[in-house]
Parts: sequence; structure tokens; C-alpha cells
Amino acid sequence: MMTGVAVFTVLLVLLPLVAIFGYLVYRGVGSINWAFLTQTPKPVGEPGGGMANAIVGSAFILGIASILGVPIGVGAGIYLAEFGRHRFGDAIRFTADVLNGVPSIVIGIVAYSIVVLYQRHFSALAGGVALAIMMIPTITRTTEEMLLLVPQALREASYGLGIPRWRTTLSITLRTATSGVITGIMLAFARVAGETAPLLFTAFGNQYWNLHAEQPTAALPLQIYVYANSPYDDWHRQAWAGSFVLIILIVSAVSAVRFAVRRGTFGAA
Repeated sequence: MMTGVAVFTVLLVLLPLVAIFGYLVYRGVGSINWAFLTQTPKPVGEPGGGMANAIVGSAFILGIASILGVPIGVGAGIYLAEFGRHRFGDAIRFTADVLNGVPSIVIGIVAYSIVVLYQRHFSALAGGVALAIMMIPTITRTTEEMLLLVPQALREASYGLGIPRWRTTLSITLRTATSGVITGIMLAFARVAGETAPLLFTAFGNQYWNLHAEQPTAALPLQIYVYANSPYDDWHRQAWAGSFVLIILIVSAVSAVRFAVRRGTFGAA
């Protein structure tokens, strides 16, 4: 009976995911074509065009966020796991846990205050900063937990061979926990990939191609938001297509996590 209850709860968890994905396929896959993937948006009221600039812009902003957030998050996680057994470390953990629960729109306002107001214009850099702030706590806490799973005997064996503590941390401990650290990074990446609110205050959007970090930049979540609120049926169809592409990107990121986990174990060097 309890096995049946457990299976039923699993089905309840999977049902919304399958329903959402199925509905996105139904509404969005028919609007995906070569023009959608290669062209920029058409003027208001003119049918056709695509979201190629938004797809590239999302990758650009997420790349900036990863460059900023991953090193800080991994570094903070290493510090907490190896050197953070004191009040300062507890304060960092508490801050990371609180930051994980802060609404994304608040983080967008903070990024607007510290980057956009300083630059006096919207930019891809501001969007990357906002998303990086959201990535850091997830990466930090995951990295810490994965490093704590590494057996202490490995560290002691390394010390016994005369290897310095910093080299042990980087070459032994971190390498052993690589799969888990990658999992945390990819989960953080998947979390911020679909965020819209922070980008409204930072990247702002752009109807044209842009790969300059100092200029406003299009992103899939922003483009979907604009198109979904428009009165044009063609834009509504493209919003569904953009949603489908976005969910495919997120599913691909999660699949990459599963692939990384299967390639090795946390206890393997």
C-alpha cells in the first residue's frame, strides 16, 4: 500500500511537468521555423521575423553571469568547507541561505542601483550581474556540501605526503568533488536561465543584434514577456515558440547535469 502511495505521489509530481511541456510543444513547435531561429523581430504589426537576437542575447548574458558568479560561488564554497568552521563562516552560510530566498525582482532592483545608475544606461553587463547574484548562493552551498562529502582520509593522506593545504584543496578535494560542483553550477544556471524580472531592470531588451556588454541586450524571457502582452496574434505565436525554445534549453542543462553525475562519483579522484 505504501509503495502504491509513493508511486502515486511521483505521478502527481510528474503530471504538471508533463502537462506544461506537452502544452508548450502543442502551442510552440508549429511556430518554430528557420526564420524564427535566424531573424530579428519585425516591426509592430508586420508578421514574420524571429527571436535569433534574443537567443544569442540570452546566451551572452548567461555567459557574463557565469563568468562572474561561478568563480565567486565555488571559491566561497571552498572557503566554507575547508576553513569556515567559525562565526564568520556561519554568517556567510546564513547570508547565502537568505539570498536564495530573495525575490528575483528585488535582485533586479539592486543590480539597477549598483550598475545601471552608475553606467547611466541599461546593459548586458547589468543583466549578467543580476543573474550572477542569483547564482552565487546556490553554487556556494552546493560546493560546500559536495566538498564535505569528500572523505577526511584523503586530506590526511595528502598532508602525510607533505602536500600543502592549498594544493590539497585544489588538486585532491576539489577534484574529487568535481561532479557535485558541476551539478551545483548547472542547477544554478538552469534556475536563472528563465528569469525575467531582473532583466527588466538591467538588460532591458533590444530589437536588434548586440554583443556589446555596455549596451541593452535582448533575452528570451524579455522577448516572451513583451510578445505575450502584445495584441498581435503573430507575436503570441512567437511567444509560445520562444517559451518552447527556452524550456528546451533548461531541459538540456538539467540533462547535462545528469550526464555529468553519471560520468563519475563524488568519491573518485
